[in-house]
This record gives sequence, structure tokens and C-alpha cells, in this order.
Amino acid sequence: MREPAFWWRSPSWMSRLLAPLGSLYGAISGNRMLRKGHRAAVPVICVGNYSLGGAGKTPTVIALIKLLRSAGETPVVLSRGYGGRLAGPVRVDAEAHTAADVGDEPLLLARSAPVIVSRDRVAGAEAAHKAGASIIVMDDGFQNPSLQKDVSLIVIDSHRGVGNGGVFPSGPLRAPLAAQLDRTDVLIVSGDGAAAGKLAEDVEARGGLNLRAHIVPDGDAVASLRGKRMLAFAGIGDPQRFFATLTASGLDVAETRAFDDHHPFTVAEIDRLIEDAHKTSLTLVTTEKDFVRLRGIATDIASVQPFPVTLAFDDEAVLRHFMALRLVKAREQIPR
Repeated sequence: MREPAFWWRSPSWMSRLLAPLGSLYGAISGNRMLRKGHRAAVPVICVGNYSLGGAGKTPTVIALIKLLRSAGETPVVLSRGYGGRLAGPVRVDAEAHTAADVGDEPLLLARSAPVIVSRDRVAGAEAAHKAGASIIVMDDGFQNPSLQKDVSLIVIDSHRGVGNGGVFPSGPLRAPLAAQLDRTDVLIVSGDGAAAGKLAEDVEARGGLNLRAHIVPDGDAVASLRGKRMLAFAGIGDPQRFFATLTASGLDVAETRAFDDHHPFTVAEIDRLIEDAHKTSLTLVTTEKDFVRLRGIATDIASVQPFPVTLAFDDEAVLRHFMALRLVKAREQIPR
């Protein structure tokens, strides 16, 4: 799905026209969030976002996995497997599965931790427990009530915020903002922008934690691309953020191509990108999430260079302390 531009502007005639549908959708999604979920056998940490579209959720999950492992935990990721054909529960095999099987995000996350894909999140949580999880990290699912969450971390882009503040389809919100704020334990604001300032204040007023984080490009990738002119392409929630990251790294982005989020690339599309890059002597660059979708599709995958990034918390010690306290509380509440 390509995000409508009016989602990220002040309320327009289009958003006002769609407001009644947004109110209906918001009433349904807000009431759904009130349901009491199933209590898993181990603590459940959910990483989500308020809006449709990209905010840096996948790098946040990877950073959280690293933090939990350093604290002696054994995290297993639970994902719906958006875009994949397998309903699960199934453990992702990064060598055998493709994005068409399990989705692109699970394939990428499987490099960092075991990943269970399951459209039935309760069944997926049971599979994660059997796989040895001491903690389940939900990749998305904040608005889904099927599992009880012990900690909910929300990632938001500091430059985009929540756009026009409308609920889908009049705006990008997945549910009414107040209902989502009430269930937010940690707000992770990615970047140096000011669009999320009011949200951070609201989360803190409700007793939640507000943290800043930054996307950090891989140093080796930056060095290998320095001095080269690039054709950058991306099919993620916010392709422009990826292009801006390349430019901010001092790299020469000559051309860009934006596709819909989770776009299922075809052989013809990738071959055309490779041909266009070769014609103009450009280096073809994409995100890691897009790159994992190319296996079995691109005839010349060596012509495409992935650009890895990580997410760094500005004050990891604060998050570590917060998580330790919440996990103690969560384990006290799990029936034995």
C-alpha cells in the first residue's frame, strides 16, 4: 500500500471527507483493544507503532533482542509474517524460507534470534515457549488483543509523528490515539525531529517512559559506497527516510525509486533496475528488508548492495533498568 500524501499534512478536504469512516474504524479498533488477551507462559514484550507505515520498528526489535540477550534472557520473536503464505506456527529457517513463505521482516529478524511466524498469536506464543523462549518479543501486534502484553514499546518517527492525527482511512492511525497512549509503556522517538514532542509528554504524564533513539548506518557499508553514485530503491513504509539516511551519510544518491511497503518484486522489475543502474554507471542500493525479498527473484543479486543500519538508544541504561523491573513484575503474575 502506498501511503496517501494527505495523511502527513494538516487536515485536508480529503481527510475530512473520510473522517466518518475513520470514526467507525476507530470505534471498532479501539473497542477491540479493550479485550483481555491470553496470558502466555513467559513475559511478552510488544514492539509496535501507532500508525500504518514505517517508523523503524524492525531495527528496534533487533536492538531490543541484543539488550535482552545481554541481560541473560533468551528472546524468541513472534511475528504474524505479513506478506508470507505460511499461516504457521512455523519456525523461520533463514536458509530455506523465502519472503513469499514467511514475509520479509521475519527473514531479517531470524538473523538475530529464533522467529516464530503465526497468524494465530496464541498458538505462536506456545510455539515460542516450546522453542525455549524466556521472553517473547512480538514484532507488531500492539493493536491486536489476542495476547496479553507485559511491556509495549511504541516506535515513532520524530519527523513524521502521527501525521494529521486521523484514524485510517482519514489518517495513518491504526486506532484512536488516546486508546493507544493508555497502553504505551515506552515511547521510542527515532531521530532528532520535533513532531513527537507532545506525544512524549502525554506518555510520560501517563507514567510511561520516553526515550530517544537514532538510526546508525553500518560503517563498512558507508565506506564501501563512498565516492560512488547510486540508484537507491526501497519498498518500505517510508522510502524517503531510507534515501535521507543515505544522503545524511555523505553518499551520492543520483536516482531513487520508491515502491509500496512490502512490495513483492518481480524478476522483470529487478532486472530493469539492474539494467538502468548499469546504463548510467550507478551502484544499486536497497534496504536489508528489501534485499531479503530478492532471493530467488533477482537473476543477478550480486549487483544489488544492501545497506545495513542499526538502532541505538540514547540512554540504554534507563531502558535496561525499566525492562528489568517490568519483567520481574510480569513473572510474578504468570500462573505456575
